[in-house]
Amino acid sequence: MNAIEVQGLVKRFGDKTVVDNVSMSVAEGEISGFLGPNGSGKTTTIRVMCGLLTPDEGEGRVLGHDIRTDGQRIKREVGYMTQRFSFYEDLSIEENLTFVAWLYDLDPVSAVVRDTLEDLGLFSRRKQLAGTLSGGWKQRLALAACIMHKPKLLLLDEPTAGVDPKARREFWDEIHMRASAGLTVLVSTHYMDEAERCHRIHYISYGKLLASGTVPEVIRDAALTTFVVEGGKVTEAARMLQGMAGVDQVAPFGLTLHVVGQDRQALSAAIASVAGQTGISYIEGSTSLEDVFIQFMGKSTDNMA
Repeated sequence: MNAIEVQGLVKRFGDKTVVDNVSMSVAEGEISGFLGPNGSGKTTTIRVMCGLLTPDEGEGRVLGHDIRTDGQRIKREVGYMTQRFSFYEDLSIEENLTFVAWLYDLDPVSAVVRDTLEDLGLFSRRKQLAGTLSGGWKQRLALAACIMHKPKLLLLDEPTAGVDPKARREFWDEIHMRASAGLTVLVSTHYMDEAERCHRIHYISYGKLLASGTVPEVIRDAALTTFVVEGGKVTEAARMLQGMAGVDQVAPFGLTLHVVGQDRQALSAAIASVAGQTGISYIEGSTSLEDVFIQFMGKSTDNMA
């Protein structure tokens, strides 16, 4: 059974279509990544799914509830973590969680808050003001507030932005542990390593959903060829390759170049030609998820332009 099932979602603001005919599903117990450039419609789509916005067109069900008519029921069963830290910075961790517990009519409040503090490792810091927390601890507080009412679905909107690598790793370990216990997660992110930790991913660009599947499936379906170039006059080779037939991307990686394209034959011919003039060597490499996303972005048109 799917926790999220939406078809043909459209959301407009004035004459701008921010979400353009988006259809996607997320299975129960799945960690699903939602990826795309800034302004691509990720946040708006998430808000439609959790009942905060009504779609102009399309339909769907979240946790079995109709997104058009059952918004209040969806909100009770979903935990939504926004991009920005949205708690009272002049209240302590414990006071913020107590306020959230009141909003959800949780009872007894003190016991629920205590259990949540202990569950997320926040008990020893419970008296600390939220405004004095580091990014990682603010993130932990936000997650605690999202799960204290025991939701069936977590919607996480770029939850690790501005968080150090150790805190990011710990956050994802926490998410995987809870997903293994049956919690469903839809998480938007810009980090490719985080996308690769998801069971499935969905890529949206300027309102349109361009790809869905596991990471290997999305890379396979993009049908890109990648060559790794090194040695010789690499800098000159990079300049020469830009704009040549078959070359879609040229990206420096340390002392090497990653050269990517969809037309394998034309790409290989372009590199061979430049190699003869610059003394570079090249071998075929593995296409990365980042290569695929850069390719998607290059072919998309900004719907807000």
